[in-house]
Amino acid sequence: MFIQTEATPNPATLKFLPGRTVLPEGTLHMPNAEAARQSPLAEKLFAIDGIAGVFFGNDFITVTKGGAEWPHLKPAILGAIMEHFMSGQPLLRTDTSLAPSGDEEFFDPADAGTVDTIKELLETRVRPAVAADGGDITFRGYRDGIVYLAMQGSCAGCPSSTATLKHGIQNLMRHFLPDVREVQAI
Repeated sequence: MFIQTEATPNPATLKFLPGRTVLPEGTLHMPNAEAARQSPLAEKLFAIDGIAGVFFGNDFITVTKGGAEWPHLKPAILGAIMEHFMSGQPLLRTDTSLAPSGDEEFFDPADAGTVDTIKELLETRVRPAVAADGGDITFRGYRDGIVYLAMQGSCAGCPSSTATLKHGIQNLMRHFLPDVREVQAI
């Protein structure tokens, strides 16, 4: 098994491409070891000293480091990923009680049309671009002209995420939806 790595715009994250499907649908952000309980692979990665976050995409795994350096972490991460895929274990446990909660969306039902447009713009224009960098941005809410988004994977804590939000996503949303005043990360 050959696993490629790619740098991301966030120097604290590295993207690992195992050459196979990682998560068939959606994405999964595990910002701590507690959230990682839902995945045997994520648990193995968090067992490596210096790992601060794990993110699964369709065909990639983004790992965020804490204080350690990549030359020390990368071999252990590659080993854990290879061992997991060679073992045939599932990526996720089936016990849904282990999944983190708190992903509820919030918006006024009167804004449902605006929210649908926001989600379509995110799905078609934003998410494919940030997935290429090992991250994801998901809709969390809309209230009083403010769009609330969750930054995940390499986007979470990225030095350029503020520019991505304010100059990229906010301008895109304002162009198509004049009622949008601002975009904020939560």
